[in-house]
Amino acid sequence: MTMYKALIKTILTLTLMLMAGTALAQTGLGQPLEGMPAFTVVDNNNGSSTYSLSLQILFLMTALTVLPSLVLGMTSFTRVIIVLSILRQALGTQQTPPNQVLIAIALFLTFFIMAPTFTIIYDQSLAPYLDGQIDVATAVGSASATIKDFMVNNTRINDLTMFAEMAGDDPYATNADIPFSVILPAYITSELKTAFQIGFLLFLPFLVIDMVIASTLMSLGMMMLSPMLVSLPFKLLLFVLVDGWAMTVSSLAATYSVT
Repeated sequence: MTMYKALIKTILTLTLMLMAGTALAQTGLGQPLEGMPAFTVVDNNNGSSTYSLSLQILFLMTALTVLPSLVLGMTSFTRVIIVLSILRQALGTQQTPPNQVLIAIALFLTFFIMAPTFTIIYDQSLAPYLDGQIDVATAVGSASATIKDFMVNNTRINDLTMFAEMAGDDPYATNADIPFSVILPAYITSELKTAFQIGFLLFLPFLVIDMVIASTLMSLGMMMLSPMLVSLPFKLLLFVLVDGWAMTVSSLAATYSVT
């Protein structure tokens, strides 16, 4: 199985496992829902469980609904899409590249950045679960610990401390002690701050070009000519000459710690 197939399978199955674990807890580990025979969970003699077709479809639809929130909140997608949007604004190209292209770039770059983390989840959680070596609770716990380590390694200490104090918790000894209710908002806040810092650095060279062009046009008395219209070709030329897309993408990937 190739890496990207493993990543996609890991994301979908992990989300389905999370929904299944919640449903098991609510139904009493195998007890059918009273008055709803279509939604049943039957315990087998070998310790596994069999879900009714209606319940499997419910899990799948719920997983597809929750998946976008997981991608936005627990991966590198937020930082990447914000930086790319600021870069487009700095270039002054309006809707070029279009939003669909930016989202596609951010999505596949997120897969690339998260590949080591997803590989660990697949090897240590998903594959043993599919082989029947561990149950759902163990698989979900192992996968949650892996994704939590990624978020903690890429979250600022100040942001994590702020939300821990707001929650009334003492300093955490290990990553496993940090609840998701604390690490998720801390991680997203840290991602927003980092994204705007990177966007500020990207904006500076294009701002200098705009200022030089505006000053030149004013000195020539060309008041009616838009500086943005004149500076756009120069900004595009500069961006192409320095191989801007490759530099931006590589710099974004290098800002993450996957250990």
